[in-house]
Amino acid sequence: MAAAVYVLCALTSLVCAVLLLRGYGQRRVRLLLWSGVGFVWFALANAMLVVDLLILPENDLQLWRDLPTLAGVMVLVYGLVWDAYDSR
Repeated sequence: MAAAVYVLCALTSLVCAVLLLRGYGQRRVRLLLWSGVGFVWFALANAMLVVDLLILPENDLQLWRDLPTLAGVMVLVYGLVWDAYDSR
């Protein structure tokens, strides 16, 4: 059951990234771009979680899983700050 949840979380993050990036392609709103790129990193982190816990359970890849999550959060924060600065 846990495996299904992990895979569904990875797929949900990927679908969110695709929809956000597609919305950016149609409307050219930069916040959609930053959110889409952030969700790409989150999808990668979720895929690495599946690999870590289901495929390679004997190895601890927590640091490597946390790096894409950190990158996604940094992209979102940068995008929010940059858009707030540019809207002045």
